[in-house]
Amino acid sequence: MTLRAGIKVALAAGLALAVSACWWLWRPGFEQPAIQLRDVAVTGLSAEGGSLLLYLDVYNPNRYEIRTARLHVAIEIEGIHFGDALLESPLRLEARTRTPVQLPLTFTWAGVGAAARGILSRSSVTYDLAGRMLVGTPLGERDVGLRRTGSVSLRNVMR
Repeated sequence: MTLRAGIKVALAAGLALAVSACWWLWRPGFEQPAIQLRDVAVTGLSAEGGSLLLYLDVYNPNRYEIRTARLHVAIEIEGIHFGDALLESPLRLEARTRTPVQLPLTFTWAGVGAAARGILSRSSVTYDLAGRMLVGTPLGERDVGLRRTGSVSLRNVMR
């Protein structure tokens, strides 16, 4: 075998190895992370509005670590849209692990309406989270949709 033929065989073998490694990571597909609202803390109230701290758990069901570049979440509490929270700092989501995340959110009474004042005095509320996460994987970035509905305790740290 000539040197040129040996190089072609080595390159073909390397390419086959790289493709099979990528296939192993993606076979039957990338599993989307899941999000859960663990707790909500009322961190401030004023005549104009208030601020909340959303305590989330983000679960990575994949066999490998993924990283996020951005996490955007919109939250409704008892059917009222309270606002949107954005985290633009990177998160490292280890394989098959829940990662705690804190997201601050500010709102105005004009935006949420007068009914929201009564909701914030309850000990437990129903919520709906919808959002997007920009996820870095071994094969590049993916824009992943997130959705979760449930009930959560509401900590009023202002009392």
